[in-house]
Amino acid sequence: MVKILLNGCLGKMGQAVEACVNEREDIIISCGVDIAKGDRTYPVYTCFVDVREEPDVIVDFSNPLVLDDMLDFALTHKTPVIICTTGFSDAQVEKIKCASKEIPVFYSGNMSLGINVLIALSRMAAKVLSDSFDIEILEKHHNQKIDAPSGTALMIADAISEEKSGAQYVYDRHAYRKKRERNEIGIHSVRGGTIVGEHEVIFAGHDEVVSIKHQAQSKGVFASGAVNAAVFIKDKPAGMYDMTDLLKES
Repeated sequence: MVKILLNGCLGKMGQAVEACVNEREDIIISCGVDIAKGDRTYPVYTCFVDVREEPDVIVDFSNPLVLDDMLDFALTHKTPVIICTTGFSDAQVEKIKCASKEIPVFYSGNMSLGINVLIALSRMAAKVLSDSFDIEILEKHHNQKIDAPSGTALMIADAISEEKSGAQYVYDRHAYRKKRERNEIGIHSVRGGTIVGEHEVIFAGHDEVVSIKHQAQSKGVFASGAVNAAVFIKDKPAGMYDMTDLLKES
């Protein structure tokens, strides 16, 4: 039985993880951490220094502001951590990488199986098409999402840029007037309503367009991926892990 500490347990994704855990017999939530106050069936703390339980894994769907306290706890207790939060600064990403030298860290901007298939397909398409096709990424999310572009859009762009030499990310075209450069990857964000998450990669060539799209219908797809990652990482050695590693073992 895997015991998890759920960071951000009172948020929408925290509740989705809880619902997913309740449907399984191999994992439980031993405690939660959230800056808000609320009651669950397990103990909820407002900060990591108050936690008394000894979880096997931390699952994080919180806020970048909580990263330092969470990593301090994880490093002190040698607890593996699943980081699903997005919007980290470059300096914070470096802290995550440094932590992975001492503990297992599963870090992914998107925990959906389908999204990771989209990334693999986009990488394949870029390898074949990038020399003669323009590449644009469009992401849509609900009106409560704080960061833009989404961490997933950047994951897609990073995968494509590994196949497209000298790629330049462009987020804002209205700021200048000039023709599109061949090496650009346009990344565009839409925020509105209750859109769970949509990502589309457009390869626009001469007289033809190839489009690869993923649409999440509920937050459950991300919660399920995080729970599977928690079971996967429990006994792993220190290092950085992501959905590719989980899929290979599956």
